[in-house]
Amino acid sequence: MLRRVASLSFLTLGLLSRLALGDNPINPGFPYGSEKVRGVNLGGWLVLEPWITPSIFDNTGNPNIVDEWTFCQMQDRNTAMSVLTNHWNTWITESDFAAIAAAGLNHVRLPIGYWAFEVGPGEPYCTGQLPYLQQAVSWAETYGLKVIVDLHGAPGSQNGFDNSGQRLSFPGWHSNATNVARTDAIIKQIASMFAGQENVVPIIAPLNDFPYGTSQEGNTVVLLHDAFQPLSYWNGFQTPPGWQGVAMDTHIYQMFSQDEVSRSDQEHISAACAYASSLSTFDLWIIVGEWTPAPTDCATYLNGRGVGARYDGTYPGSTFVGSCDGLTGSASSFSSSYKTFLRQYWEAQVITFEKGSGWIQWTWKAENADDWTYQAGLANGWIPQNPTQLMYPNICG
Repeated sequence: MLRRVASLSFLTLGLLSRLALGDNPINPGFPYGSEKVRGVNLGGWLVLEPWITPSIFDNTGNPNIVDEWTFCQMQDRNTAMSVLTNHWNTWITESDFAAIAAAGLNHVRLPIGYWAFEVGPGEPYCTGQLPYLQQAVSWAETYGLKVIVDLHGAPGSQNGFDNSGQRLSFPGWHSNATNVARTDAIIKQIASMFAGQENVVPIIAPLNDFPYGTSQEGNTVVLLHDAFQPLSYWNGFQTPPGWQGVAMDTHIYQMFSQDEVSRSDQEHISAACAYASSLSTFDLWIIVGEWTPAPTDCATYLNGRGVGARYDGTYPGSTFVGSCDGLTGSASSFSSSYKTFLRQYWEAQVITFEKGSGWIQWTWKAENADDWTYQAGLANGWIPQNPTQLMYPNICG
């Protein structure tokens, strides 16, 4: 399905990302290709995700509220707005940007939904996110960080997951020309909003989990998602010298299939190391824009609110691998051997992903999934205080 959708997006609609021709190279605000991207996602802030902030959903008392769409649709609107405004004001603050910079990182990727810019008839979304996006860019500038503005949710949902704003059985974005036109207009609005700020916002990711772009001149890099196709699928696509300023975003997780959650610790590490060849030989700047040291899908609501985990067999159709106890939640429940593995797995991925242009871990913080969070990793020792300080530099052999 994704291969067909990619073809539809690029060829039929003709919305290709061409920032500058080969004889006019762009000058982005970060030396991509010569300096490694090392960053973290600000997940669950301007786009709600139930697994990142389960309390926001649990406190509604309504099990049918499973995403941001239903959060604003299925409860009193004033209540929804009050909760969201408090969340926007407190989940990520200036102190987070200071801590991210102090941890030796140079990028943040900031997901935002289309509804922050424009809400159509019949769409229940609450709005008010844009001032926080603009504040985030200001904080980033203060602390010397670069921001990737990531359009994470599009009209009709581009991936059907709750992280697009609307959880659906099948994504509907690509099947409606109006959805595409609205998205195109919003991406142009984002580009216009940050025009002239390429030193702080050097990259715009036009559509999370989808290989979509739009024409814009300037020094901003367009970061296209690989649509979950192998990198070999994209060989020769929009490469220099005919194209400049195009980078590829790939997301590498090892827990969203029965095979992956069944892997041993060493098999997880080996699988991470095995990406080195494809990343090092890819012909565009390639950034691993989402990944995690978590080896399981045990985090509450990771697969959706009310949906279980493959690892412990509570996900429909899955087979029990083991208990989730001590593998997610608070780091205080993690054994020393599990923390050692998290460090080894984190380092194996960092070493491998720097064979490409770098990495951005998902995510900075979560209420109750320390295995996923950069903040918790720093506090508990499986992420170093500087990402170049490796304990296992030869883990990939």
